[in-house]
Amino acid sequence: MPQSQPKIPLATAKRLPLYYRILQHLDESGKQRISSSELSEVAKIDSATIRRDLSYLGALGKKGYGYQIKPLLAFLRDKLDQNEVSKAMLIGVGNLGTALLKYNFAKNNNTRIVVAYDNKKDRVGTTVAGVPIRHIDDLPTDDNRGVSIAILTVPAEVAQAVTDKVVSSGISGILNFTPVRLSVPKHIRLHHIDLGVELQTLVYFMKNYPLQPERGGE
Repeated sequence: MPQSQPKIPLATAKRLPLYYRILQHLDESGKQRISSSELSEVAKIDSATIRRDLSYLGALGKKGYGYQIKPLLAFLRDKLDQNEVSKAMLIGVGNLGTALLKYNFAKNNNTRIVVAYDNKKDRVGTTVAGVPIRHIDDLPTDDNRGVSIAILTVPAEVAQAVTDKVVSSGISGILNFTPVRLSVPKHIRLHHIDLGVELQTLVYFMKNYPLQPERGGE
């Protein structure tokens, strides 16, 4: 992206991985091009927003023709650094942590969990889906150079203490699945995923903003 180009808005940056995932599926299905209105139907984002998002990157579709999928996919792959693998560590190998290890971002080819940490004796020293599980006390002395992301799936009561330990390992970003609003240094990017809040939000919208069923046969 040229240096003279304005910085991409945060809201747009958050939507780009969704566009990339959708385009991956379309490319795998053999589709060659897509209009912003078609992409809108799949992404559930209005077409004007999609056109604006992609224009920030300099990816302009042709009116009446849309976007060629392969070039746009390659373009987004480059912008999202999909050609470079980001390594992650997972802290807390409970039910959610185990599920994440087994999934290990299989549909996202630029992120891999390479090591996990826990304090349970029956887990330490084992592997889950090929990922070794180390004792959390080993974290400060382990060589985790190249691991830039930490994923937290620990109990709420130890979340901040574990975070302090993780920060000292040299990571740059934390994906927090605990309900605790963590305190981290300014150079650490922190994203919260509170499943309880997400569920409450879904229930609220279901009750207060019900979707209208599609009508057929007219």
